[in-house]
Amino acid sequence: MDKETDVSTTQLLETTGKPDGSAITRRNFFSLLGGGIAVALTPSYVYGQQTPSPQTAASFLPDEDSIAAWIHIKEDGSVSVFTGKVEVGQNIRTSLAQVVAEELAVPVQRISMIMGDTLLTPYDAGTYGSLTTPTMGPRLRRAAASLREALTEMAAAQWKVPPASVQATAGNLVHNTSGREVSYGVLTQGKKLLLPVNKEVALIPPGEWRTAGTSVPKVNGRDFVTGKHQYTSDISLPGMVYGKILRAPAYGASLVSVDVEKAKRIPGVQVVVDGDFVGVTAADPQTAVDALARLEPRWQTSAQPSKADIFTYLKANAAGSGTDQDSAQAEARKVREASSVRVENRVEVQYIAHVPLEPRAAVAEWKEDELTVWTGTQRPFGVQTELAKACSVAKERVRVLMPDTGSAYGGKHTGEAAVEAARLAKAVGKPVKLVWTREEEFKWAYFRPAGLIEVAASADKDGTISSWEFHNYNSGNAGIEPLYQLGAKHIRYHPSKTPLRQGSYRALAGSANVFAIECMVDDLARQLELDPLRFRLNQLTDKRMKAVLEAAAQRFGWNAAKPAGHGYGIACGFLKNSYIATCAEVANEAGQLRVVRLVAAYDCGAIVNPVHLESQVIGAVLQGLGGALFEEIDFKDGRVLNPGLASYRVPRFSDIPPLEIVLVDRKDTPSSGAGETPIIAVAPAIRNAIADASGIRLNRLPLIPHGLKQTDPLTN
Repeated sequence: MDKETDVSTTQLLETTGKPDGSAITRRNFFSLLGGGIAVALTPSYVYGQQTPSPQTAASFLPDEDSIAAWIHIKEDGSVSVFTGKVEVGQNIRTSLAQVVAEELAVPVQRISMIMGDTLLTPYDAGTYGSLTTPTMGPRLRRAAASLREALTEMAAAQWKVPPASVQATAGNLVHNTSGREVSYGVLTQGKKLLLPVNKEVALIPPGEWRTAGTSVPKVNGRDFVTGKHQYTSDISLPGMVYGKILRAPAYGASLVSVDVEKAKRIPGVQVVVDGDFVGVTAADPQTAVDALARLEPRWQTSAQPSKADIFTYLKANAAGSGTDQDSAQAEARKVREASSVRVENRVEVQYIAHVPLEPRAAVAEWKEDELTVWTGTQRPFGVQTELAKACSVAKERVRVLMPDTGSAYGGKHTGEAAVEAARLAKAVGKPVKLVWTREEEFKWAYFRPAGLIEVAASADKDGTISSWEFHNYNSGNAGIEPLYQLGAKHIRYHPSKTPLRQGSYRALAGSANVFAIECMVDDLARQLELDPLRFRLNQLTDKRMKAVLEAAAQRFGWNAAKPAGHGYGIACGFLKNSYIATCAEVANEAGQLRVVRLVAAYDCGAIVNPVHLESQVIGAVLQGLGGALFEEIDFKDGRVLNPGLASYRVPRFSDIPPLEIVLVDRKDTPSSGAGETPIIAVAPAIRNAIADASGIRLNRLPLIPHGLKQTDPLTN
């Protein structure tokens, strides 16, 4: 690079007046530089190596409107991409790398994703809501395309040729006429480019993708299968000790006192008591467990609801559950009462657990008044805020790193383990590792909300839905609005007081609401003696939903003759801007049900990675199978009674039927997230197949935790 055309950070600051470079435009940037190479000499911190303190680094990190905040090309031509999104098993590391590789014109193998590090990545609210692909994907695409555009102009300026004559390909710039070539790394000398992202930059249309849209293998898959990847529970620091926390015996219990003397007598054990927070540390995990067992607490308990009366409790404690009617509700009831075809369903949905492969874990280290925590979380920046508050320290002095964690399913939005490890580490003056047991994960992580749904509807003899009244108590409002054409309707969500801790779960309340909706639609169709598929298609105007239904039915063979004792069921739903339809076949054999096969068709717009999308859909279907058939939390007087995999049933290999996945690739439609929607149609498809096979309409989740009974009390 010519020394005459090198521009220092100081020169840029003098020109823009701002360290973040946000006042630079491409035009005045190149005007400032003349005809040379345009780079900014800013520090480039390397992930996994020594980094400055959070406060020092903050003054050098570029503004998020800058290309440098998102992408950095190293001198060897490798590319670092920075995002606050995290990898929790959805393989977003690969698909984000693909879209950057596509727009930047580099091989995907050259890209390293720096994810979920509050020191190095731009702020991000969290990895949830299937938002990574539709929000972070386009943002990184624009940054990559802007960088490619800037590099092209830099090379053109150096060669004194028109930018249109320079082509970006495989990490190099090539002059079409002369054949001159320069690599990205040589061009930038490993320095960061402080140009703003061009929000109007032209992006490569999905129909022209060469890297995106293909089944690129998982970029770090070998690390996982060889054991090289370090989960939080694998991390070890010099001088580290292991922590355990004293837990209450039940929800609603409060600590009266605790005798710690026996625990203190164990060599190397330290006991921390700070109000209701009580924990121990030791040089090894077993000693920490032994020390915890020697604590002698006294608890005060209070009366708490139990599973047996949960739905009565939820309705009694719900907002807006009185007898007052608004005009829409009154009209819906008037139409229903006048109809000869009407159905009323009471749907019960139990609390269920996330059951991640890796329970909560954290490693915390204090250096003077600065805190670094490694933890598996979907919200590193949210956990950073939790830690700052809990430890009474400025947020800028807290760094959170998120190693890829062993699944989450919406269950790791919070930072309990991180806060506990940090408090222990501060008290004992040593790094602390804290790993929850499976029992702790079952008892004290939050659950998918339980819910009571009351739905009543009517239909006209011509096959149209004339009225619809829908009340959801507690489980949430995601997916509560059907895509079907409805007559008079009244739809309402009633938040309620919950006796157990509850929170986000894959698809949120979509599974509960779509279950209630699709059961009702099926029941109306059967009462009208209409084909459930045709009945649905007649109520829909959304072409994508209709196409997905037809794709699933065609692959399934919906109109084929059924074996004796077998039933077919179908269900569909729309959530997170994507569409799912699922068909199920069940066999009713001497009152015992068996799921014979499942077919799911899915449309989430333009597909970024087909093989990994298929894996996402399969994963959601399998998880949905557990929630459909047998997953439920059993509890009494605030105590969880089945806090382990021996007593809490998840799908086993023997439970898995043959699965077929149909992916609908819409290159003309922006990509949507795929982590959640495919789960929502599994349970209603199976329920409707059970009704077809046995005549029994089950309106609860799970459907058959103890096997189907021909005289089931919840049969309508």
